[in-house]
Amino acid sequence: MNDKTTHTTPFRCGFIAIVGRPNVGKSTLMNHLIGQKISITSKKAQTTRHKVNGIYTDTDAQLVFVDTPGFQTHHRNALNDRLNQNVVEALNGVDVVLFVIEAMRFTDADREVLRQLPRHTPVWLVVNKIDQEKAKDTVRLQAFIDDVRREYDFADAEVVSAKHGLRIVNLIADIKPALPESVPLYPEDMITDKSSRFLAMEIVREKLFRYLGEELPYAMNVEVEQFTEEDGLYRIFIAVLVEKDSQKGILIGKGGEKLKKISTEARLDMEKLFDTKVFLKIFAKVKSGWADDVRFLRELGL
Repeated sequence: MNDKTTHTTPFRCGFIAIVGRPNVGKSTLMNHLIGQKISITSKKAQTTRHKVNGIYTDTDAQLVFVDTPGFQTHHRNALNDRLNQNVVEALNGVDVVLFVIEAMRFTDADREVLRQLPRHTPVWLVVNKIDQEKAKDTVRLQAFIDDVRREYDFADAEVVSAKHGLRIVNLIADIKPALPESVPLYPEDMITDKSSRFLAMEIVREKLFRYLGEELPYAMNVEVEQFTEEDGLYRIFIAVLVEKDSQKGILIGKGGEKLKKISTEARLDMEKLFDTKVFLKIFAKVKSGWADDVRFLRELGL
């Protein structure tokens, strides 16, 4: 008779907030953590405006990641005040916080984010944007990490390259034990709790920032005017909100080429994500002062 008891690893499930100042690579990190692109990425700061739940599930854990806007200390208006409120709200009720900074660069803006973090939730220091040169200088890199760790009582620290997907597996393994024992909250094949409408909107916003980021820094947003499915085809109409008439020309481009390029790339991304054919129509709509219109921002879900 065999009296040996089989011990199985308990399943863990919890929420992890990804926070940091603008443009430290939070959205890129989110996409690599879950293995698929759901959060928009751009070299332009402040591209993420909505909390995005990305879900990673394996045999012993489900990690629900909450992407947040970069905490904004400049350009104060109703939009950025609302984005900062989103950051603080995202921290309520999470089990782990990933505080993302850029390798070899720690600023007052990073310190401002640190001041917003909950004191009774484990916080991981995630040092991102490690290139080959920075990785080679291990002594200098370790000294930098040690200096930052003096600023806050971090649970642990991890070095990653979100852009190249390096050490992402290590980060997941590190934070798993900090999550509570729980059954999964979402089906194992689910990668986000966001709707197809929301994801379509985010894809268009990414293309806008990629091609118009320098010309229309924060003067645009998008809203879905129509999203229908018929005979295996998604018909999607998306309005790009700009502040004034002169910005419509910047969006459209000479001979309509810029808007056509944005529309084509967005449609291809949507067809890949939704695994179906997409008819996409993008057009400009002038709504002056939208970034300072609190009621309108609420209607947009910001």
